[in-house]
Amino acid sequence: MNNLFFQIHGGADHGTGIADSVAGLLAQFDNLSTQGPGAIFSAIMPGIAGMDNIHPLLVHFPIAFLSAFFALDLIGTLVKKAQWRHVASWFLYLGTASALFTVIAGFIAADTVAHGQNVHDIMEDHEHIGITILSLASLLSAWRLKSGGLIQGGANSFFLIVSALLCVLIAFGADLGGLMVYRYGVAVKAVQVPEGGHDHEHADDHQHGDDHEHTHQ
Repeated sequence: MNNLFFQIHGGADHGTGIADSVAGLLAQFDNLSTQGPGAIFSAIMPGIAGMDNIHPLLVHFPIAFLSAFFALDLIGTLVKKAQWRHVASWFLYLGTASALFTVIAGFIAADTVAHGQNVHDIMEDHEHIGITILSLASLLSAWRLKSGGLIQGGANSFFLIVSALLCVLIAFGADLGGLMVYRYGVAVKAVQVPEGGHDHEHADDHQHGDDHEHTHQ
């Protein structure tokens, strides 16, 4: 099922043409039709199916929504575009809701994912930052709703300062999450690279070498 989303390069790169790719895709769909829902989901979404928990999946939503909220609200304030700020409000509300589910999934992950003492303190800090982000986002959302969607004057300046602090905390929280995954391998299943695996750098050098030869010829 790794070739479900086939690539179209004229067939030269992978030894098969478009017709062969389509035929293979149809054969895979036919094979899926004989399997159960669980097997179909695992085949179509192998990354999600392989997760021990959905926290790494959900965490991208509050990061995107809340960052977009701050950027759009700041720009809307500077250029005096009320409509932009109204749109920013919806990003704030969506970011707050997604942060709630992300924090809940994070607590579940902390109780189910194996980790050593060297990671425990990092995980605790990550949790505290996540809770703070949710609290600030909820506060900003309530403030925004109470004000009717827009805040004016000095109150808005303070609102933007708190929003900026929220984005800083998001960056710190994301950094700690990356530290746990990429340095300590939390919730990561190590896979040995087989001999003859792809070496993209080598392939690029080889291609550049061929181009260089053809140029001189």
